[in-house]
Amino acid sequence: MRKIIVAIVAIGSLTLAGIGFAQHTHEYNANTTDTRVAVQFPPALKQHTLTNMRAHLQVISQIQEAIGRAEYDKASKLAEDNLGMTSLKQHGASENAKYMPKAMQDIGTTMHRSASQFAIEIQNTSATGDIKPAMLSLSKTTQACVACHAGFRLQ
Repeated sequence: MRKIIVAIVAIGSLTLAGIGFAQHTHEYNANTTDTRVAVQFPPALKQHTLTNMRAHLQVISQIQEAIGRAEYDKASKLAEDNLGMTSLKQHGASENAKYMPKAMQDIGTTMHRSASQFAIEIQNTSATGDIKPAMLSLSKTTQACVACHAGFRLQ
């Protein structure tokens, strides 16, 4: 079981790295046009938001590491405290939402709700030994990140 978990974590890390590489090369390829919706943020809030997004990515990496070590309660706490619904106030979500199109707000809400659901599912893994529901839930969280970055860019 541990080998399967380590493999899932490794694949997840490679997938996120591949997505980042694909977005990076797309963004700087002179032969393509960036069709994402430009969202106007005040400069300080833009920097704050970008910092939060980088922190979210770091937390996802920490969650994957905790899963790989079968530290499910730690993964749950990381998810809920830093990505889940209880993290909204610390990230200034209500201030950010003022500048976001509704579709962007909806994706953000989906990400935070999915992270909270993951926190529950990974706790269940401790009791059941079945990691599949937790991994599917974590995937929904990162899918929201990918959808937002694919559809929007801060300006």
